[in-house]
Amino acid sequence: MNYLKTFSNYAFLSFNSTQFIAKFQFRFYRATFALILLISTQLHAQESETSDTINKLEEVVINYQVKQNAPIAFQNIYSEEIKAKLTGQEPSFFLSQTPSITNYSDAGGPNGYSYFRIRGIDQPRINLTLDGVPINEPEDQGGYFSNYPDIFNSVSKIQIQRGVGSTKNGVASYGGSIQLFSPLLTDSTQVNIGLNYGSYNSLRAFVEYNSGIKNRKGIYARVSEVYSDGYKEHSNNHSQSVYLSGGLYYDKTTWKFNSLTGHQQNGMAWIGVSDSLIQINRRTNGNAKDEKDNTTQSLFQVLNQWQISSSSSLQSSVYYTYLKSGYYFDYNNFIGAPSTDELYKYDMNSHFVGLFSNYTLSKKNLQWTSGVHANYYKKNHHGSEKTLGPLYSNIGYKNEASIFSKINYTYKWLNVLADLQYRYVMFNYNGSVKLSKMDWNFISPKLGINANIHPKLSLYYSVGSTGREPTRNDIFGGNDDLLADSLGNAILFNTTPEYVLDHELGLRWTRSNLHLNVNLYYMNFKNEIVLNGNFGPNGLALTNHVEKSFRIGIEFSLDYKINKHFSISNQSSYNYSRIKEQSEKFSPILTPAFIINQEIAYTVKGFNIAVNGRFQSSSYINFANTSKINSYFLLNANASYQYKKFNFSIHANNLTNSKYYNHGYEEFDGTKKYFTQAPINYSLGIQYRF
Repeated sequence: MNYLKTFSNYAFLSFNSTQFIAKFQFRFYRATFALILLISTQLHAQESETSDTINKLEEVVINYQVKQNAPIAFQNIYSEEIKAKLTGQEPSFFLSQTPSITNYSDAGGPNGYSYFRIRGIDQPRINLTLDGVPINEPEDQGGYFSNYPDIFNSVSKIQIQRGVGSTKNGVASYGGSIQLFSPLLTDSTQVNIGLNYGSYNSLRAFVEYNSGIKNRKGIYARVSEVYSDGYKEHSNNHSQSVYLSGGLYYDKTTWKFNSLTGHQQNGMAWIGVSDSLIQINRRTNGNAKDEKDNTTQSLFQVLNQWQISSSSSLQSSVYYTYLKSGYYFDYNNFIGAPSTDELYKYDMNSHFVGLFSNYTLSKKNLQWTSGVHANYYKKNHHGSEKTLGPLYSNIGYKNEASIFSKINYTYKWLNVLADLQYRYVMFNYNGSVKLSKMDWNFISPKLGINANIHPKLSLYYSVGSTGREPTRNDIFGGNDDLLADSLGNAILFNTTPEYVLDHELGLRWTRSNLHLNVNLYYMNFKNEIVLNGNFGPNGLALTNHVEKSFRIGIEFSLDYKINKHFSISNQSSYNYSRIKEQSEKFSPILTPAFIINQEIAYTVKGFNIAVNGRFQSSSYINFANTSKINSYFLLNANASYQYKKFNFSIHANNLTNSKYYNHGYEEFDGTKKYFTQAPINYSLGIQYRF
């Protein structure tokens, strides 16, 4: 019983994937990939004479993204820039080059589990989608890009919306959203082979193919292999992914199919390390050597766009995501005791199926879009111990349904956007402790106005409100198996939803050689669920409700081309945030005041070189505001050279060899734990495109 009690108090979400299943899946996908290449080659041979006409067919346009004149704080990043900066690193490293985003890595290097925040707001409160399909896990609302290794290698565009933004599918866009868009099948025919190798034995190899559109058909495929020893000891990552996309293009309707599968194995590194141990060895890993995970996740989508008439269209999609994983947990190591043969295992698997449909009507200066979205989610949780065997099993259910309607009206130099969403969420639980069904209802209105006061200058203002339900981890207090009191009643922690009222005021100035965006925001929260600085043994951050809180800030984005050779970019932000709890006022954790990204680039005859400096000011790691991580400065550089069909590149990070932390927490006994990040490191790359 002691084992069971200890385990239930410190249990965790996960799921298991056997070596046999993983190998079978990837042999199947690689065989499919080879078959697609063969079929596509035949299509090209047979239909090359019709390619010019058919390439004029339009790609599917996902309705949830906003356009240039939208009164919303957003930023678009396109495929060319993404691919130029990718070395196989986790997406959070790439995203941190934009305003108000911080990131950190468990292993200290660019591979394995890594996380990001927008305006100091943690990842479970950030909406993530791929072509409108929710990526966040519904129960705990986390979005794990690491489950889809090298995913940014296959996206045609990223749209980052900060704040409430516009209506999206899935979890509430509370602190912001990251929308990914699948490869454009309308691109020209090409094969791209790439290889990167760098510090800590880091490796990325990939093959990418795009057929272009031939005979009204298009196919895209990519296979990637990623490996790294990790900066910290026994924090290695070994991952593979396969992305397949196909399309059928007709005069009034387009069909698109997306399939993405990822598999990863990691040495765990989610426990922080005390400063005294870091001074002895910065590569110390707080997790035990036997703590490893094994995860497989697959996403499938069928998307249809039907042009009903010249002024109306219908976009519909069905999707399914499957997840199976497991990892080991050394409880003795977690509490600071010597490790023994006692080793726990946490497994889970989930099924996530959904659909959405949007109708759009465009008439002169008016565009009206209304849509529905619904999904069903089931996750099985299992706990066991190496010697004792199975300890518990439970099932979590999370269902959602929503409707929205938005109007975009333009009159001369004025653009007005009104957006209203209703969202219903239900959570149910089946385990040894009885829990009544829980549900929440949210109405999220947004209203904004954009004024083009000059052909190249616009001002905008928007106000929006949204609510968000607590996660399973919030409700259960970090336990994977629900606890009961002496009477058998469920012990619940945070069950109250949180709300935010978000004001955004901005300016955009666009010229042929200049893009400038300045954005002011004020976010006022009610019952905000904030990080309290502690971690549970499941690796998920623990939270508390607070009475009142707000976040005020300014975001600055500048891209300026000085001449045909030189350009500069600045992506910076300032954040002032406070929490009021009873009579106390304090700053939220992991929310630095200043973030500055400054880059200067030089280009000439196929040669590119860029130097980037990043400054991040200090931030607190506890509610008492007595412990913090210090400010730091990083100097990074990259260079590339295009020679015929070859591209050679080198990326060097932390050239000043800074010894810094960008994440940490304080344990219940006051012990401070930190996550060290890698000193100077590099990546060499070569790509061949034909």
